[in-house]
Amino acid sequence: MNLHEPVDPNKPFDDLTPEEKMRLEHIKMYEKHKGHESMHMEMVVILLVTLIIAQIVLVEWKKRHYRSYSLMTLLALWVIPFVLSLRSQYWRFIFFWLIFSCITSLVMRKAMRKPISGTTPRLVYKWFYFIYKLSYGLGIIGYIVMMFTFFGVNFIFNQPPHTWMDVGLLLVFYGLYYGVLGRDISEICADKMACHVGYYTPKGIPTRHLERNVCAVCGNQLLTDVNESGVIENTYKLTCDHVFHEFCIRGWCIVGKKQTCPYCKEKVDLKKMFCNPWERPHVLYGQLLDWIRWLVAWQPLILFIVQGINWMLGLE
Repeated sequence: MNLHEPVDPNKPFDDLTPEEKMRLEHIKMYEKHKGHESMHMEMVVILLVTLIIAQIVLVEWKKRHYRSYSLMTLLALWVIPFVLSLRSQYWRFIFFWLIFSCITSLVMRKAMRKPISGTTPRLVYKWFYFIYKLSYGLGIIGYIVMMFTFFGVNFIFNQPPHTWMDVGLLLVFYGLYYGVLGRDISEICADKMACHVGYYTPKGIPTRHLERNVCAVCGNQLLTDVNESGVIENTYKLTCDHVFHEFCIRGWCIVGKKQTCPYCKEKVDLKKMFCNPWERPHVLYGQLLDWIRWLVAWQPLILFIVQGINWMLGLE
């Protein structure tokens, strides 16, 4: 198809072939932007300068005021995709977003309540660990679907490649988005719950002394020794000699994104803790989710600022 082939101007638009309609749209676009090369270059420069300045501001903000940065990132991550979906009428995303938000809000309410119930930490970690596993699974399945599409497996099932690619990208997006959102919310809940139990404080000395048979994450008693095989759950001992429920300390490290002991704040060796090679990808996947946060939360705001600058300068 030659996009530069002339189109009969006397021919009605409805009678044009799809190729002729595409050529006509291309011609209109070319005429609209003809002679605007300098304006386009100016817009590109504005975009690059804004991205650089925004990146510097975000890095400094994160270094100097981490709590406010994390809170604003979480709000942007939670609200902006929903607003964009409402604008574009992406009802499927809105449906899943509402379900996730309702359940997570109830879990957060229990985590923030004081005094905290002895069963609350386990309930909170179970929910966010489920979200973490689900997001991990969706991301892996989406990646496999895209790889199958590259190798032409879709033709075995008589499916067009764009359908499989759309499904793969959708699954990867859902996995990354809810994975990042769940980890950020769970970090706040982990801090609040541990502070309410009393064996952990972000700064300073804990308000309660930790007994040898008590888990500092949930505040409940340890029913089995470190080397014993428990019926319900095993216990785990860190290098600082503090002992916890295995589920609690895994939830603290994986879900709550903590790499220190909940009581004495000594650094946890995650490689030693997750000696099983099948568990190590969960730690690496958590790091991947941290890299995605800037793309989902801050990039839409930066592009909105760029559009505002272009509008103020009269650039199109």
